[in-house]
Amino acid sequence: MSIPANAQQQPQEEQKQPHKQPQQQEPSQKQSEQEQKRRQQQEQKRTRQQAQEEQRQQEKQSQEKERLQRQSEEDQKRQQQQQQERARQQAQEEQRKQRKESQEKERLQRQSEEDQKRQQQQQQERARQQAQEEQRKQQKESQEKERRERQSEQRDERREREAEQQDRRISRQQQQQLIHQQQEEVKQYRRYLEQQESRARDQAEELRRQNRLAQYRYQEEYLEHLRQQQRRLRDERFDYDRDPYFYAAPIYRYRRDGRYYEINRYGANVLRQALHAGYAQGFRAGEADRRDRWRAAYRDSYAYRDASYGYRGYYISRSEYNYYFREGFRRGYEDGYDSRYRYGRYADGNYFMSDNILSQILNFESIR
Repeated sequence: MSIPANAQQQPQEEQKQPHKQPQQQEPSQKQSEQEQKRRQQQEQKRTRQQAQEEQRQQEKQSQEKERLQRQSEEDQKRQQQQQQERARQQAQEEQRKQRKESQEKERLQRQSEEDQKRQQQQQQERARQQAQEEQRKQQKESQEKERRERQSEQRDERREREAEQQDRRISRQQQQQLIHQQQEEVKQYRRYLEQQESRARDQAEELRRQNRLAQYRYQEEYLEHLRQQQRRLRDERFDYDRDPYFYAAPIYRYRRDGRYYEINRYGANVLRQALHAGYAQGFRAGEADRRDRWRAAYRDSYAYRDASYGYRGYYISRSEYNYYFREGFRRGYEDGYDSRYRYGRYADGNYFMSDNILSQILNFESIR
């Protein structure tokens, strides 16, 4: 079988064409690769530029942020400084204000203390003047009272002397013995009075420390009376031979501490006076403690311990007088402290023990 000529040529041409196509495609591919490479480079460049631009933006933002932060810190620091300055100024102003208030307060306090001190001094001066005036008044009343008492005693003595003329008398020997005992008793009593001033001063100082003004004034009056007793005893010229006590016989008997004693009418009167004097002084002492709002303690009173108010040194012993004075003082103190009259009464500007209480204490029995 024969093959057409054109059929034989066509495959040959076809065989030739494939050889030409690769040659034509190589430049195009290379160019494409270059183009692609160029695009990649451009893309990388753009990416790099964008990265650089972005970096610059970030740096710029960072710088701006730092600037703003610095500015904020500076503003904050400046505000803090301003606040600190204002706080310091306020503290200084407050300190000046407090110092000024403190100075004003100190000034007012000093002024108040000075006013209070001046008022206290004025009150003390008024109290001192009142106390002096009251003391002068009481001294005058006491002197007037003593004058009346002496007059009354003198009248009583005259009456009793007249009555004694009818009484029986003791022997001359007994009379001399009684006079000798009396003289010794007076000597001892004078020495006792001389020793009381220092003791009384100590007691008065203790009352002053305790601020017991009423009791202090009462004791001063009591001491003044003792001084008057001491002066009277020193200046008195006693006539033993003419005094009826030293020759009058006992007419009463009384009991004390389980023993019986005998006494004439003059000695009996002194015992009664001791009870009345004790009651009166006890009432004043109790009243003074009540005014001072002090506890009831009659034994602590100087008057109770001394117990010689109104004692003249004659007729009975001081110890005997002390005993009955304290019996009256204890009862008078209770009445004065409680502001009542259970054991006594008030009459003619003085306090007296009730007659029934006095009789119960003495309980005289007649021996004639």
